[in-house]
Amino acid sequence: METLSKITHSIKQNLVLFISLAAMVLYSSCGTSNAGNGAGAPPPPELPVITVSAQPVTTYSEYTASLQGTRDIEIRPQVDGYLEAINVDEGAYVHKGQVLFRIDARPYAEQLNTANAILLSAKAALANADINVKKLTPLVQNNVISDVQLQQAKAAYDAAAANVAQAKAQVQSAKINLDYTRVTAPADGFIGKIPFKTGSLASKVQVEPLTVLSENKTVHAYFTMSEVDFIKFKETFAGNSIQEKISHMPAVELILADNAPHPLKGKVELAEGQFDKTNGTISFRATFDNANGLLRSGNTGKIRIPSISSSSLVVPQEATFEVQDKVFVYALTDSNKVVGTPLTVTGTSGRFYVVSKGIKSGDKIVYKGIDRLRDGMVIKPTVVPADSLLKTASL
Repeated sequence: METLSKITHSIKQNLVLFISLAAMVLYSSCGTSNAGNGAGAPPPPELPVITVSAQPVTTYSEYTASLQGTRDIEIRPQVDGYLEAINVDEGAYVHKGQVLFRIDARPYAEQLNTANAILLSAKAALANADINVKKLTPLVQNNVISDVQLQQAKAAYDAAAANVAQAKAQVQSAKINLDYTRVTAPADGFIGKIPFKTGSLASKVQVEPLTVLSENKTVHAYFTMSEVDFIKFKETFAGNSIQEKISHMPAVELILADNAPHPLKGKVELAEGQFDKTNGTISFRATFDNANGLLRSGNTGKIRIPSISSSSLVVPQEATFEVQDKVFVYALTDSNKVVGTPLTVTGTSGRFYVVSKGIKSGDKIVYKGIDRLRDGMVIKPTVVPADSLLKTASL
């Protein structure tokens, strides 16, 4: 029994020693881990920072526009008849006076012949009436016949003279109608669609014109402004009246459908007198030179109106992020902490935002690496020269 008791006591001592050693190892392991965590904490991220400054900026407002030639002239027949010839093709450039269509002239040539014959007959009757007047005049003077006969002869002469005048008018009318069988261009321009063919019947009362001639050495670009844009326009440009404000507007650009600018700038000339009640817009017109004929009636594009600001805050778009359709930047505080700051954006300028509220000149913002940031984080700023980024831009 004494031997068993000694064995049991020895086992208990060994168990206590094992537990003590295990506890010491566990404590040592935890201590080492905690010490390691404290010594290995990562340093603040090093990120580029720029200083916001005011810059001269030219911003642009864009409006959808439709183009029309200076005049779009409907070419219509002035006489009825069959089209004998079509001397131009669709899209051709023609000059004033050039013959475009020929209408069968034979009926009108015969009308002229008839009118000339009537004129000759009327002239003969006038000559006969003149002879009677000259014959009766001395007889009346010598009291051979009564004055009544002479007055009758003079009245017949006047009627014959009137018939001559009427016959001359008929001749002129017949000549005009004969000339109308040659349909000529009233101005230089481009020929539009020709819906008729040789042999088609042309009529003065037909609904559809023979074609449309676009006179487009200059073109008009028509565009509309909303009421809000119109108020902004009035506030932007100097002048006591709308026409004065328009006269102070700079030259405008025409951006074509392929986003390429028209090589020549234009000038806004007039505004419609009132707003359209249906859509609440007011119309403007800009005029562009088109000597090379690149622009055609029916083209579409955008009018770009510049507005120059001598001092505006600009922020690189890559330094911003969006939350619920609002634009933010990470502003840097004195303690190198970053704070998400909302901006009021008034426009874009290339890869820059034009800002009116949220930051001010001299504030520092994080330029890159913003996807790794959270509010309140501390960073190590690296200053990037603003002049290399914030240059004068155009909206």
